[in-house]
Order: sequence, then C-alpha cells, then structure tokens
Amino acid sequence: MRKVLHILYQPYKWLFFLPFLFLNTLFFGTIAVLVSIFINQKAGSYWGGAVWARLNSYLTPMLVTVYGRENIDKNTSYVIIPNHQSLYDIFVIYGWLGIDIKWVMKKELRKIPGLGIGSEKVGHIFIDRSNNKVALESLKKVKQNLVNGSSVVIFAEGTRSINGELGTFKRGAFKMAFDADLPILPITVIGTKNILPSNTFDIFPGTAKLFIHKPIDIKNYSESEMNKLMTDVREIISAPLNHQS
Repeated sequence: MRKVLHILYQPYKWLFFLPFLFLNTLFFGTIAVLVSIFINQKAGSYWGGAVWARLNSYLTPMLVTVYGRENIDKNTSYVIIPNHQSLYDIFVIYGWLGIDIKWVMKKELRKIPGLGIGSEKVGHIFIDRSNNKVALESLKKVKQNLVNGSSVVIFAEGTRSINGELGTFKRGAFKMAFDADLPILPITVIGTKNILPSNTFDIFPGTAKLFIHKPIDIKNYSESEMNKLMTDVREIISAPLNHQS
C-alpha cells in the first residue's frame, strides 16, 4: 500500500510541492530581509523562518507533535543541541520550538536563493566546516546575539545521520555553552528521516515528534568535565530514539 501511495504522491511532489517550495523560499527570504531591516531580526526570523517552516510542513504534509514545551523559559537564552536525521529537522525545530533562534549553518547554504540572504539578515551564522579555526571564530560572533531569549541551534553531530542513529558529538556547541555561560537545551527530533531520508529527494508525508528536554545548567560542570557533559547530553537526546526503536 505504501508503494502505491508513494507512486501517487510523485506528481504532487514534482509538479507542485518542490516548485512551490523554491518560490516560497524566495518570497519568505525577501520577507525576512525586509522585516529584519524595518522592524527587527526577531520579527524577521519569525515571519521569514518560522512561518515558512510551518507552511512547507503542512504542504508536505508533515504533522508535528511537541512534548516538553514547559521546559522552555522564553526569556532565557540557550545553546540548543538537537539530533540531526533529515533536512526536515529544520522545519520541525524552526516551526514548532516557539522561541527566537539563531542557526549555525554550513557556508554552502548561503548560496541558496532566498534562504541564504534571508538567513544572513536575521542573524544566522554560516561556518566553514573544513576550517576549524575559521569555524570557531564564526561561533564567537554568535555570542553577542544570545540575549533576551534569543538562542543558538547547533547540530552537535555536525551532519545528518545516514541510518537514523545518533552520531558522534563534536565539541563546538559545548565550548560555546561554557564561553557564553548559557544552559544547554537538548532536543530530540523523531520521524523526519522517514519523510526525507538523508541525501535524497524522496519526500513522503508523515508525522514527526519534537521532544524538548529539561535544560542543563553548565554550572554543574567544569570545562575539564566537558566529555562528561557531552556524554550526559547525548544520553538525554538518545533516550526517545532508543525508546522509538
């Protein structure tokens, strides 16, 4: 039955959804630029990013269920660390987390029409993952924007998981939490790998879950205990994934 539905979905995907995704990315990228210039970056990020994410989720269609929203204080800034299974993680986090966020993105995304310029104007940071020194300098620029409830999202795995399993964490997100003296907010996204598997255009409707875990106060760790912090965060994020499997 799924194979039949998959075949029936293809005309919608190729003739409507993907062309419309391209056009609305240009449109919302323009909205992000204009609203950021004439109002502020938070409003630009909401109208150009969160609304864009929800619209394209509904059009896929992808339905999202959120757990643990009570764990977020909208007046607190966080270093947000999610797992990364699919490009659709961006739609889930941007559309449903419900707070102002700055993304740390690979520099190649800056070239995407609409998305690149819109992301730059609302304060997202593009990094060169091939150059650790340059990447760390870019991350330092983020800290000045992490105030009054604005948070940064960093995929600690650095790239999407091919098989859905949680990959090895990199230290950059945790180093930023110590440098900026901010709590870590672990989140888990489930289901997106079935909607858009890594490294494919094989989009198919489905459901996703967003688990927002309790924040971790880094004051309970010293920088010499960073490996323990990374292990603890990884265990928290992986718990719903293990339960799902």
